[in-house]
Amino acid sequence: MAQLRRLFTILYVFSKYRLDDFIPTYLLPWYLRLLLWFAPWRLNPLPKRIPRAVRLRLALVALGPIFIKFGQILSTRRDLLPDDLARELAKLQDKVPPFDNQKALHLIQQGLGQPIDDIFEDFETKPLASASIAQVYAAALKTPEGQKEVVVKIIRPGIKKVIHKDIKLMMLAAQLVEKYAEDGQRLHPVEVVKDYEHTIYGELDLLSEAGNATQLKRNFQGSPLLYVPEVHWDYCRPNIMVMERIYGTPIGQIDELHARGTNMKVLAERGVEIFFRQVFRDSFFHADMHPGNIFVAHNDPNSPQYIAIDCGIVGTLSPTDQDYLARNLLAFFNQDYHEVARLHVESGWVQGDTRIHEFERAIQTVCEPIFEKPLAEISFGQLLLQLFATARRFNMEVQPQLVLLQKTLLNIEGLGRQLYPQLDLWTTAKPYMEEWMNQRVGPKYLWQEIKRQAPAWIQHAPHMPELVRETLSQITRYPEEQAKMEQQISGLKEQLAHQAERTKQRALGVIVAATGLLGLHTPLLWPQELSFAFLAGGLVWLVIRG
Repeated sequence: MAQLRRLFTILYVFSKYRLDDFIPTYLLPWYLRLLLWFAPWRLNPLPKRIPRAVRLRLALVALGPIFIKFGQILSTRRDLLPDDLARELAKLQDKVPPFDNQKALHLIQQGLGQPIDDIFEDFETKPLASASIAQVYAAALKTPEGQKEVVVKIIRPGIKKVIHKDIKLMMLAAQLVEKYAEDGQRLHPVEVVKDYEHTIYGELDLLSEAGNATQLKRNFQGSPLLYVPEVHWDYCRPNIMVMERIYGTPIGQIDELHARGTNMKVLAERGVEIFFRQVFRDSFFHADMHPGNIFVAHNDPNSPQYIAIDCGIVGTLSPTDQDYLARNLLAFFNQDYHEVARLHVESGWVQGDTRIHEFERAIQTVCEPIFEKPLAEISFGQLLLQLFATARRFNMEVQPQLVLLQKTLLNIEGLGRQLYPQLDLWTTAKPYMEEWMNQRVGPKYLWQEIKRQAPAWIQHAPHMPELVRETLSQITRYPEEQAKMEQQISGLKEQLAHQAERTKQRALGVIVAATGLLGLHTPLLWPQELSFAFLAGGLVWLVIRG
């Protein structure tokens, strides 16, 4: 029931802000174009007096944090969006409408268990920034060494319930896509949503974010590339975090960076280097690198240093994923498309019977035009669309564990495009990748792996004969177990087919009833008698077919 109410809310916001303006109707079949033409929200032309970019931003804010996150990602892709949309969506990075200050102060005092005046020498009651998940206040922390400038981050109250409803809807949509869409199983939408669910819930735990920030700070301790503010652990709670206040220029303020004499080429190249160091050296990367979370320190403008905040979303890669990704990237950099195709088959991303040479030619057709061009002349949006078409052709599977990495790479590219459009992404990244691979296959790395694995080998050595015996025994029992499993699968398929038919019948009733409820909720859309008829008809259908 909660999911149904949330669905009605989404439909209502969609109609209220006339988001149908953003639907490319020329791509839709004729019956969907006809349906949109006669949609009830067309009777309400008033929202169109508001600019479309403002309507989109207001709609995303009204729908909550998951939609705001989507808008933040879009705002970094100025190559894919018109200027008016990009500028308006950029406000979602740190200018989301704040929640009540008194409520925030009460939650901070309640969480810390002391009056605010006992902990802080000074506390600004106006938020320093407000985002989709939390808002931030400036303060001066009392310490034995004297006061320290800090920021206090507090999670929005009630936000978990809204996210829970949206995740449930996303999961329902993913299950339908996986079950009914032509490429559903290949895209693994359920696994992708599960990964995103884990990520977004992790962002709601500020103790986890504090741990991520501490780890990232340790990884770049003393580095001229990246600075991470210090966390004050004594004042951190699941919904509260206190950390060092930093001063820098938001990386999205390009004009101010130019006015300070910042070397934009070095800044862009360092951004690429930071990304690859996090992914391949540390296997621990900041996965929410939109412009609202990245600053440039006020130090030497010829040697600019990044400052990273908001480490609520981080990503990691297994050694296998690291190795596979690095070898693929190096093959791309060397334009060795045969190696790219072979690695895809070897890793299991495409079927083992794929014709390597045919796959190689398809990859070459997509990727060859992008090389030896500056970033300004490369449309990664078009590239992704073409790669997706290639993936469909060869049944390439989406790897959910790399979705965060792909999102981060899109953010990095968006930043690079804004900072220094002439940046050659490939030339900048290739030397680092080659150095990393040389370290991975060199004798020093091999000796380190032997030392790391040796204790486990020694520990398990006495048990090896028994493990071999059990494995051989299981192999001999395999045909019998396989026959039983096939029989169970056959019965399960029959049940699923029956359930799918019932689900289709119910879906029709829900859509008709929902249409009636939407009309009752917004009386101006159509006569109430028609709304009651839709509602009654849908409910009767559900009773009969349910």
